[in-house]
Amino acid sequence: MEEDGTKLSLTIIDTPGFGDNINNEGSFSEILKYIEAQYDEILAQESRIKRNPKFQDNRVHVVLYFIQPTGHALREMDIEFMRRLSPRVNLIPVIAKADSMTPSELALFKQRIMDDINFFKIPIYDFPIDPEEDDEDTKEENDALRKLLPFSVIGSETEVKVGGRVVRCRQYPWGIVEVDNDKHCDFSKLRYILLSSHLQDLKEITHDILYEQFRTERLSQEANG
Repeated sequence: MEEDGTKLSLTIIDTPGFGDNINNEGSFSEILKYIEAQYDEILAQESRIKRNPKFQDNRVHVVLYFIQPTGHALREMDIEFMRRLSPRVNLIPVIAKADSMTPSELALFKQRIMDDINFFKIPIYDFPIDPEEDDEDTKEENDALRKLLPFSVIGSETEVKVGGRVVRCRQYPWGIVEVDNDKHCDFSKLRYILLSSHLQDLKEITHDILYEQFRTERLSQEANG
């Protein structure tokens, strides 16, 4: 894809059917297995005397976990899935179909979700701040983004001309909801984070922390037979 004249190689992995079964143990295992398989590929490559110069790093740097807009709290399945994946990948919770709730309902739902995440000690990607390394602008930006968690998004491919400009939106009898309008949802903020401002940070955390934890565990298992 191309963003502001810069070409970016991006791989998106979808998981259609996730959560549709009564017992979703298989879905949990398959997704976690895929993430760990990419780490195993890196570990195997590092162990070789002569490394493949064309080797492609396919590690997953972030998982967007979409939460159904129930308005209540996290479901047991949400909690279990995020608890299992968060030690292996940067995880960002996202409320899907956010336009199904009023602004006040959405704000309350966001708070309930974060209360659950904190109560169950789920380590999501929360825009960490380094007091010694980060400047004031970075601290302020990360603090503002942290307050938006979980991000709310609205999806639509419909384009409508509004005030002389074409916007992506969802149309209702009472008006429209714009996908890229920060006043309507957090989609543009999330896109900015993933493709620009925090892309490098996500990759560094994957390599320096999450992969190193996996590597240590794997080598320990092999040493102990």
